[in-house]
Amino acid sequence: MFLQEMAPKKLSTKRCRRDATRDGSSTTPEFDSHRFRSAEHQQRFEAIRGWSFHRERRVQLREDEYTDFQEEIARRRWTPLVTPMAKFDPEIVLEFYANAWPMEEGVRDMRSWVGG
Repeated sequence: MFLQEMAPKKLSTKRCRRDATRDGSSTTPEFDSHRFRSAEHQQRFEAIRGWSFHRERRVQLREDEYTDFQEEIARRRWTPLVTPMAKFDPEIVLEFYANAWPMEEGVRDMRSWVGG
């Protein structure tokens, strides 16, 4: 019987994060103090990275609808808060949520930041 040697298949040099965690050789990225409050917050970011987002629904009120409500929004200067953004960067949103995540049970630290 004649066996022909075959060259091994080339593996892609890029590896998916999912593949790295499957084989147990996941490496923790170096702590980025400009983006995260702590190494634990950075780990939380990696854990929630697969989250998906649903766009906000825009509610358009007519001028004669809920006038008290609309006046209160104007009085408090909340118009930018009640106007959904046309575009957003999911990485920035995830970074915000990761930094806002409480790291200790019962401690409610209400601080967060994005991009330092």
